[in-house]
Order: sequence, then structure tokens, then C-alpha cells
Amino acid sequence: MSFLYWLESIRCPFLDAVMQAFTCFGEELAFLLLALTIFWCVSKEEGYYLLFVGFFGTVLNQFLKLLCRIPRPWVRDPSFTIVESARSGAGGYSFPSGHTQNAVGTLGGIARWHKNRALRIVCIVLAALTAFSRMYLGVHTPLDVSVAAVTAVVLIFVIYPIVRSAAEDPKKMAVLLGVMTVVALAYVIYANFARFPADVDPDNLFEGRKNSCSLLGALLGFCVGYTLERKYIRFETKAVWWAQVLKVLGGAALLLAVKQGLKLLFAAVGFTWIGTHAIRYFFVVLLAATVWPLTFRWFAQLGRKQA
Repeated sequence: MSFLYWLESIRCPFLDAVMQAFTCFGEELAFLLLALTIFWCVSKEEGYYLLFVGFFGTVLNQFLKLLCRIPRPWVRDPSFTIVESARSGAGGYSFPSGHTQNAVGTLGGIARWHKNRALRIVCIVLAALTAFSRMYLGVHTPLDVSVAAVTAVVLIFVIYPIVRSAAEDPKKMAVLLGVMTVVALAYVIYANFARFPADVDPDNLFEGRKNSCSLLGALLGFCVGYTLERKYIRFETKAVWWAQVLKVLGGAALLLAVKQGLKLLFAAVGFTWIGTHAIRYFFVVLLAATVWPLTFRWFAQLGRKQA
């Protein structure tokens, strides 16, 4: 942890704020906005690609967290301090870094899909700064970050040709979704039924179990949503730029409202079953793939009228 101690010594309020801003690229909200923008406004196939990279990366990341159970840096050394603004986003075990996995997988996936050199450079730089920010803020070690980054890069290149092929063949897509379902179920079984040591941290274990249900719910929502969209909806992504902005903002607001609304509803009725996380994410993904896209023809007409 010597590198972390050095980073701790150079911290200042300005760098703290800058690094906290960059670390946001690894959070769920950033992934949601980027993935939805791609899926709704640029390319459905690229949206599938980012989803699959993110799914497999997250499952592998969460599995390693529970398997290795490596504590956070400040737990291993109580004298080590972190930037407090980063504490709320540092749930679960330390190894490997979930934020790095998300940022490298998402931004790296965009860079892999597109040929524009400037876009590629921007995505790679942002991913690298996100990874660095996790160490600067004191919530991850170089090992946490490097393993997460390497696994994300491997998935980016391995999944790319698979999705390219499956996007044009519903049978191949069905096989891919079947594999994803098996993987998701395997992780749910491991997280919720494996016999962990008696000294396992209960908060970190709960975090892993919650995430396993969220991943399964999101995947099942996508399976249903993909089928309905391909057979009945078949939305188009094109519209003028301002209509695209409204499309993304309106859709993101709807999904966040449903996600938070279901959480408050379950809490109000005292429904604390961990499976509620699967229910919430199922409906969020289903809405993203089927319900909100029903408005896209209207957004496209706005653009044509204005043109």
C-alpha cells in the first residue's frame, strides 16, 4: 500500500474534487446514462454490446469480491485515511474495483465499437482517470484496480465479435441470453447459498447478495424486453439532436423514478425480501427496452417537423 500512502500525502481539496468527479464515471448512474444514450439514440446493437460487457464484467467482479473477501484499505490499516466523499460509493469488499470494471468496460466498449480516433482517445483517458481516482480517493489498491481493468479489457475484445454475430441472428442471441441466464443463476446460488466462513463481514455479504439479485432481475428484464422489442416494437434510433436529448432525459427520469418508487413502495409495506432488488431491476430494464421506446416515433416526427 506504499503507493496509496504517497497519494494520501499529495491530496488537496482541489484534487479531491477533481478525482471525485472522475470516479462518477464508474458509478451505476453513469453506466445507465451512457448505455441508454447509445441504445436509444445511436445503435441498438452497440447497446447490447455494452450491456453484455457490463453484465459479464459485473458478475465476475462480484464473484471475485465474495471469493477473495479482501477488506478495504482503511480496514486493513486503520491509520490510513480516505477522501470522505468517496465512502458512500465504496460498499462491499475491496478486490477487485467495481468502479474500474464499470468505467473501463463501458468507455472501453464505446472505444472498441467506434472508429473515430478522437472519441477513442477521450474514452480511454476517462477510463484511466476513473481507475486512478479510485486509488487517489483511498478506496482501492493498485491490485484492485489493475485486475478489474485487465478483466474488463479482455471482455471488451472477447465479447465484441460474439455480439456482432448475435445481433444479426436471433438464434445466436437466444443462445447468448441463455448463457447469461445460467451465469446469473449460478452467481445467485453462490452468493446466497454458499457456506462462507463465520468471520465474513455481514454488510459486504449482503452487498454481494443484493447485487446478485439485481443482476438476475436486470437480465430477465432484458430477455423479455429484447424479445418484445424485436418482434413488435422495432424502434428507430434516429431523431434531431435536441429530440435525442429530450428522449434520453425523459427516459432516464422515468426509469429512475420507477426504480426509486418501487424501493420506497417495498419499504412502506415492509417488504424487505432481498428478491425485491430483482423485481426493481426487472421492471427498469423492461421499461427501457419496450415502454419508453414506444415514444420514439413521436420524437422522430418532432425532428422532421422542425427540419
